[in-house]
Formats: sequence, C-alpha cells, structure tokens
Amino acid sequence: MDSLAQAVLAGADADVLEREPVPDRYTAAHLRVEDVGVFDGVEDKDVRRTLRVGDVPMPELAPDEVLVAVMASSVNYNAVWSATFEPLPTFDFLRRYGRQGGWAARHDQPYHVLGSDAAGVIVRTGSGVRRWRVGDHVVLSAVEVDDQEPATHSDGMLGADQRAWGYETNFGGLAHYAVARASQLLPKAAHLTWEEAASTTQCAGTSYRMLVGEHGARMKQGDIVLIWGATGGLGAFAVQLVKNGGGIPVGVVSSEAKADLLRRLGCDVVINRSEIGVGGNSDPSPAESIEMGKRLGRIIRREVGEDPHIAFDNNGRATFATSVFLVRRGGTVVTCGSSTGYQHHYDNRYLWMNLKRIIGCHAANLQEHSECNRLVQTGRLMPALSEVHPLDRIGEASRRVQQNLHTGKIGVLCLAPEPGLGVTDPATRARIGEERLSPLRPPALAAR
Repeated sequence: MDSLAQAVLAGADADVLEREPVPDRYTAAHLRVEDVGVFDGVEDKDVRRTLRVGDVPMPELAPDEVLVAVMASSVNYNAVWSATFEPLPTFDFLRRYGRQGGWAARHDQPYHVLGSDAAGVIVRTGSGVRRWRVGDHVVLSAVEVDDQEPATHSDGMLGADQRAWGYETNFGGLAHYAVARASQLLPKAAHLTWEEAASTTQCAGTSYRMLVGEHGARMKQGDIVLIWGATGGLGAFAVQLVKNGGGIPVGVVSSEAKADLLRRLGCDVVINRSEIGVGGNSDPSPAESIEMGKRLGRIIRREVGEDPHIAFDNNGRATFATSVFLVRRGGTVVTCGSSTGYQHHYDNRYLWMNLKRIIGCHAANLQEHSECNRLVQTGRLMPALSEVHPLDRIGEASRRVQQNLHTGKIGVLCLAPEPGLGVTDPATRARIGEERLSPLRPPALAAR
C-alpha cells in the first residue's frame, strides 16, 4: 500500500496528507477494451469474466476536481451493464467524451475504472476548488455536470453534457482512489461506517427524485405507492421515503425471505410476486400483464381499500404494462431503469383515457442529493446495506446483483481494511441504534 493511503488509514491530518506523494498507479476494478465482444453469441454473460482488479495509471487532476482516497464503494446495476457491454460498450461513452479535448481526453483509455458510489477522504484538490479541503470526509454523487451549460442551472439532470460518473466517465469509485468534480461532493454522515455511507448516495438520491422531488411523482401524505423490487437498492430507500412522507408503501418482492426483510423495513403491505403470477417471464403478453394487474389490484384494494396513486418501476418490460394498467385514474408511473428489458409494451388506452402520467427520472441533481443526504445525516433515512465484499471480490459481488441474489445494496471495501470503520459520531449512532441502521442485514452481521 502506498504511503498516502497509509496516512489516510492512520487518520493523518491535512498537513500530513498534503506532504505525502500521490502514487503513479493505483488499484481499481476496471474493464479492458480488448474484452469487448467476448460475450458475442454467449447466453450467460457472466460479469466475472470481464471485471478485473489491478493497477491502472493515476490521472492528472483538473482544476475543478478532487482526488478522493476511497474507503468504500458499492455495486450499482450499471456495473452489470458495463461488464456485459450492454446495451453498448461503455468505451463508446469514453471515446465520445474524449473527443471534447482538454481534460476530457483523459477519459478515453483502453481501460475503464467503474463505480458510481464512493465514500472516502479528500487527499488533493484542484486549483479551482473552493468549498472543500484535503482531509474532508465525503460521499460522492454519481452525476457529473457541466456548470457552464445553461440547462444545468435549471436542473443538473437536463444538461446535454450530464454524465453518470463511473459509467459514462472514467476513474470511478470502485478503486483505491477516485477522481471527481467538486460539484459531486457531499459531507459524509458522521454516524455511519464507510461502507454504510457509500451505499446511501446513488440509489437513495434517485429514489428521492422519483418520489419526493419536484421533477418526480411529488408524493403527498396518504398516497399509496406500489414499489416493485422493494428490497432492492432503489426499492429499500423508496419504502423509507414513502413512510417518512406519510404515504402507504406496497412492496412487491420475489421470495418469502425478501418478504420478511421488507416487513422488517416497515413496509405496510408486502406481496410475494408468486401471488400475482410474476415469475421468470421478463416479457409477458399484453393479456398476461393485464391479468397480473387485476390480481395485484385485488390484493392492494383488499389491504388498503384503494388503487395506487404511484407505481415505482425500475424493472421495465416485465412489469411496466402492469404498472400503467394498475395506477388509479390520474395516477403516475415513475421509472428510472429497465433491468428486465428496455422495450416496454403497454396498452396506451389505459394511459390516455384515464389521464395517467409516465415520468422518467435519471439519478438526481446535486440539490436533490443534498436534501436526501440531510435525511441520512439526521437519521431519518437508513442505509440499505445487506452485505460487504472486498474489492478483489468485485466480480462475485456484481454477479450477485446480475442474478438478483441480493437485497438492498452490496458494499465494497476499497482502502478500508475491514467493515465498521469511519464512525466519527458514535453518540448519534448509539441514539439511532444498530438494529435500525441495518434493516436489511442479518442480525448477526448487523451487530458487528
């Protein structure tokens, strides 16, 4: 381990960190351009074949950027897309970005360092960084924006040059070091461990935008919200946000074990998808989708007396037609992804004749992330962490996400040598309680 990383782990102050040299190379989970095409004609695109862990060159820092010593990160589904080179290779993003020239040219490399979440310590700041200092403990938003683009000042997600960090850019968070713009930084919640903090940015912020923010469904008190995959990374935060906002979460999960976890999370209505005929079929016919919606609607009306106001759907093709059918007249379907397929087929009559809306959301702008991070800092939004893996096991961790064998968020230790480190406000942690901070972790692991 290099001397700068050793200083970070020793808790050195800013003066010491600034004196330690930045290494020429660092360890990172990355893809190689020569692997593009390895899955051509292969049915099982096993991400363990393409996710590598090894040394890559340290990039130069731009004036508006920071170098973060990453203590922990987490797995997002975009790591699966990246490692399977679908819907297209991420090296296409890097080449397109690099054509801008200047600092952007650094991103066009024959390797791609992945990762859209990170928690760590700032070890260098660019000459143009004003609000952050070496030694600050931070979490990172996954959204890189161009602050010289007019649309960014209305909503960062509307800018044409907005990019998903660690997916559409290089030098992401699944590594010992990460390069990010200062406009991606937020203060780490002091009562959380590194791995807990690293699990609360991307998915929590996206769920916040989808449900609470002015650009999403704008949930209000008493709203009934159908949440597909309610123990997934997005869904677990959605359940909490609905409960916090006075809504009624209705969670759908794929097994009884996940149903038990969802009850522990406090979900009002828990439905095992086997009850409504959602199995392994990722492309149901229109008739099957409607029939599934009727069965699901009967269960929801039996439990809460009404149809949902909002459907929270990131599954895509397998459930989208059912969501459109099921929400009440004037209801909203809000979506941020399509893990079961991008081509959605639904009966448009149920949309236009019943005055329903479909809202697309993608990540969250910095203000939305900040508001969501405040909920985390004040103990009103709990981590959705379920398990933790070391960086050198990123292939296995991502494979679990690829096969939907996980719940919540899978944490990844980068520089942190073990779980449980990084808490600088133990009093707040004690007040909240370990059990509340670990709603998706088995009790034996949560107590560690």
